[in-house]
Amino acid sequence: MSGEAGRRRLASGESGAFYVGVDGCKEGWFAVALADGGWHAGVFPDVASLWERFRGAALILIDVPIGLRDCGPEERTCDREARRFLGPERASSVFPAPCRAAVYADSYHEASKINQRLTGRRLSRQAWGIARKIREVDEFLTQEGKARLRIRETHPEVCFWALAGRPMKHPKKTGSGFEERLEVLRSAYPGVDVVVQGALSVCRYGQVARDDVLDALVAAVSASMGTDRLCAVPMVAEYDPKGLPMQIVDPVFERSIV
Repeated sequence: MSGEAGRRRLASGESGAFYVGVDGCKEGWFAVALADGGWHAGVFPDVASLWERFRGAALILIDVPIGLRDCGPEERTCDREARRFLGPERASSVFPAPCRAAVYADSYHEASKINQRLTGRRLSRQAWGIARKIREVDEFLTQEGKARLRIRETHPEVCFWALAGRPMKHPKKTGSGFEERLEVLRSAYPGVDVVVQGALSVCRYGQVARDDVLDALVAAVSASMGTDRLCAVPMVAEYDPKGLPMQIVDPVFERSIV
């Protein structure tokens, strides 16, 4: 089905269950929705507008930390275990999530001081770079109870690891890394090239990077596998003080190293 037909079908609600993958981008959130061969791709300025568009989704997997510790030296189990799965080459893509107070700070300097005081760790620039998005999702899920059941955390590199049976060999922003991940998606979702090219075509130049498209798409493909073929890291959910689960949802893979 063409991208335009897929967009019409999803918008009309005729497609039944559909599944959404979301990745952060320069102008907000880039999302890919899949349903029965149809697809939709678009950029949303905030998570509230994304939820308004896709509240009927069976599952929305988003690449952002959900569930934050308030204090303590222990980092989230999901972050620690995900790094173990990814090994030395890709482990750096999963950084320790900031404590909640840090993501509500007004500057990196303030956030880093707060994080060190409450957890014993300085805050990385990488973590601060997405602090606004972490805060946005944290505020939204705290206020929107129904969304908690549909919007769950994922991590693209963990999804690619699970689908391929190994960590990716090349960094995602390189040509080799893009092709490596695209090949993994081809094996999991027929017609992926059409979706990738179509998704890039509906976005303005520079609005969404091509690795953002693959990250959102692998999340959507993973979500579309259904509950029988999905699991989470860790398997037993941990919850933060606000009752949000601290789990990374990904496709089933034999976790032999645990």
